[in-house]
Amino acid sequence: MTEGNDLVGAGRLVWSVSALLLAANDQLQARFGACAVRGELSGFTRAGSGHCYFTLKDPEGGGSLRCAMFRRAAGLLDFAPRDGLQVQLRGRIAVYEARGELQLVVEAMQRVGAGTLYEEFLRLKARLEAQGVFDPARKRPLPLHPRRVGVVTSLGAAALRDVLTTLARRVPHVEVVVYPSLVQGAEAPAALVDALALAAARAEAEVLILCRGGGSLEDLWAFNDERLVRAVAASPLPVVCGVGHESDVTLADLAADLRAPTPTAAAELVSAASAELEDALAGLQWRLQRAVQRQLEGRAMRLDQLSLRFLRPAQALARHAHALRAQDERRRTALATALRLQQRSQQELAGRLLRGGRSQQRRASAWLDALQARLEALDPSRVLARGYAWVTDAGGLPLVSAQQVQPGQTLQAVWADGQATAQVLDVQVAPSAGHRTGR
Repeated sequence: MTEGNDLVGAGRLVWSVSALLLAANDQLQARFGACAVRGELSGFTRAGSGHCYFTLKDPEGGGSLRCAMFRRAAGLLDFAPRDGLQVQLRGRIAVYEARGELQLVVEAMQRVGAGTLYEEFLRLKARLEAQGVFDPARKRPLPLHPRRVGVVTSLGAAALRDVLTTLARRVPHVEVVVYPSLVQGAEAPAALVDALALAAARAEAEVLILCRGGGSLEDLWAFNDERLVRAVAASPLPVVCGVGHESDVTLADLAADLRAPTPTAAAELVSAASAELEDALAGLQWRLQRAVQRQLEGRAMRLDQLSLRFLRPAQALARHAHALRAQDERRRTALATALRLQQRSQQELAGRLLRGGRSQQRRASAWLDALQARLEALDPSRVLARGYAWVTDAGGLPLVSAQQVQPGQTLQAVWADGQATAQVLDVQVAPSAGHRTGR
């Protein structure tokens, strides 16, 4: 602490930030000491160091408290904490000086019961399961080689970039149709249902990917909404659901025809890589050629053995030498054929990579052109250039109605090529808005 100046009065003390936080921390320690608190886990993460960080929420939504549980205490847990669980914590209140935040340093955690969201998840899951919504018998197989894939997700989601990148790498010839939707928040379920309905009505895709990135139970709750779950089950198109990480399971996952652990895995499930198919065909061709060659070699050896019985030794040796030369020539021919096949395969792969890169560049360029056109369409100067003017009062506030104008008032009018100061002589208001005139 340092002595104050004239702003706080002579003789008073001014706290430094660190000293004030330290004093507040001492007061909290003296007032509360060890305490116990009950709430619902949210945003639980375990760092690589073994420390755990999370938020403890009031189940009724009354408040939240940041918590830290260090590795020593976390190592004593006899269950796996996850979002939505209700727990009772024992620890001490402290101030985290780096950010000036109140936090609870947890020494022990005891599970009380499932949180309200998780309980609702289990109740809805049991009811839908009893109604046959998750019945494996109604799930449909995916098309082996779809020509067009639909993706239902947010345009700004990282999951969309992962899906598009995977499809472009594995099947660059397949078209992708994106049906944008919200994926989080109160309006997300209805938006997702509308996107699925649009995809079904347009019937342009052969399979749908429903996806979003990971998050807490609250973040993924839209994919547990009953409306969306029933829409997924009723979709006339096969649906692959890839929501969150591998450990995240939603009701939409259970209702889909196939669940993928991640959005990237969903893209892999709907696309058989063309390179893999070509490699498989090349392998089959090679094995067929080898089988035919072995048959021919076996027949030739059998013929040589029979001929040796009727020829003199010199003739037999000559025949054997000829057979050896023929066998050597066949081996050379087979090796050359294999090399040609491999070179052709490499050339085809290089061509596909080049075409895929060009196609992706064209799509990115078209997307940028569309964004530029939208920005230009929203340019206010374009509206002024069509003969409109922007009218404000003397203070610069926009005037959008005649009722805001008084006779004698000074106005500023801005056109595309300049501006002017005007004085109101008369005001006439349309009859539907009232009538007022003056001079």
